[in-house]
Amino acid sequence: MIEKVKQTTSEKLLLILFIILGFIAFYIFVILPQKCLFIKNYDPQEIRFDNPENIAVLNVNCGNVIIKLYPDTSPKSVERFRMLINSGKYNNIAFHRVIKNVIVQAGDLEFGKKDNLNYLYIGTGKSGFGTIKSELNDETEFKAGTVGMARTNKFNTEDSQFFILLEDAPLFKGEYTPVGKVVYGLEVLDTIADDHRREYVLRPDFINSFKLLID
Repeated sequence: MIEKVKQTTSEKLLLILFIILGFIAFYIFVILPQKCLFIKNYDPQEIRFDNPENIAVLNVNCGNVIIKLYPDTSPKSVERFRMLINSGKYNNIAFHRVIKNVIVQAGDLEFGKKDNLNYLYIGTGKSGFGTIKSELNDETEFKAGTVGMARTNKFNTEDSQFFILLEDAPLFKGEYTPVGKVVYGLEVLDTIADDHRREYVLRPDFINSFKLLID
């Protein structure tokens, strides 16, 4: 009788263990790969904007990132940014530099193309339109969601590459050119592929499309 009770208890424990392992396996192989599962996708057509002409929509695998541009703050940089967006130059370009929960960077039009990715030189490519001057100010705060023009370690080398902050970066103020801020969909960028071992991503995600709300 005692042996039978012990066997029943063991069977119950084994069943509980199988259930727990089943939940773990379900999470690892079903839930975890579906990284977009709990991400809201914002439709810009359903949102009313005060200045729709200054709205750009960046689309990635998990949805839209809606950006308000700063033409009054950085007119020349925004002009370049708008031109590249409007001409479709950013479509299918890699997020080549990603620091998890900190920053994502894209816009290498020379070496970051989806159909011709160059891992050796990615991050150093140019647009073919030349560099532009830095437009710095001490007023714009570089909060999470700020979109800025990337550059080399020298000023006045901005071109086509841009970054989006995923956390506040107060030291960027006065050092980088702000061109806008994310107003909807910042959480979408948390799903962009990163490489825990390095800033430059070996298998990057790409921009599906980047468009102005009003051409």
